[in-house]
Amino acid sequence: MGAELLKLAESVARATGSLLMNRPDSFTLTEKSSAVDFATQMDKQAEEMIVKLLLAQRPDDGIIGEEGAARQSKSGITWVIDPIDGTVNYLYGLPGWNVSIAAKDKEGVVVGVVYAPTINALWSAVRSEGATYNGKKIKCNNPVKLENALISTGFSYNLNSRIAQGEVVSKLLPQIRDLRRNGAAAVDLCYVAMGALDAYFEESLKEWDIAAGGLIATEAGAKISGRSGGLPDGDLVVCAGAALHAALLPLL
Repeated sequence: MGAELLKLAESVARATGSLLMNRPDSFTLTEKSSAVDFATQMDKQAEEMIVKLLLAQRPDDGIIGEEGAARQSKSGITWVIDPIDGTVNYLYGLPGWNVSIAAKDKEGVVVGVVYAPTINALWSAVRSEGATYNGKKIKCNNPVKLENALISTGFSYNLNSRIAQGEVVSKLLPQIRDLRRNGAAAVDLCYVAMGALDAYFEESLKEWDIAAGGLIATEAGAKISGRSGGLPDGDLVVCAGAALHAALLPLL
């Protein structure tokens, strides 16, 4: 089952990435939670394409999509999709935006694929079978001392949250190697998985932000939790190797 789902997810992600690489000359923006939280016409087209391709092969599966696609599962498998993770990067022509596709069953996420065509990157994982980057097995960095850690984060669309996040960053920055802000949650999780980052944290992530990248990171040996140390609950997601995770959590 895992191999079949993975093959489908990878092919759909690649096809959708090809669609998105043909960037339009102009964008139509649809406001979501605030003026800086929006979707483009390409987010919607990409989600429609992903749903069509998945259901053509597996018509009884469920769908949870960032842009509103919703379908109850009859098969026990539900796809969790983010058609463009990093929409601002996509709008501005910056690299790192990606297509994120995961499949889950009653026990959790079973397959995750993150495809970022601008950086020629395909990350994949099957539950209990490890994670890969462009077909090669990957592992997170562990152990890493806090003072040597390269860490990534992202910021909320909510102004009050941004103020609080700025205060956290100002306290954290003197204690670490450096900070990155790449603009795409799924790629940040995958960067931790492959050791291109030592840790990543961000508030207010949704299921489609972390479903695929989260499996890839955990299958590469990283630990993911919320602020309380349990599973991410929408409040805060912290991803790092076990040693750094333990050192970082109390500072956030």
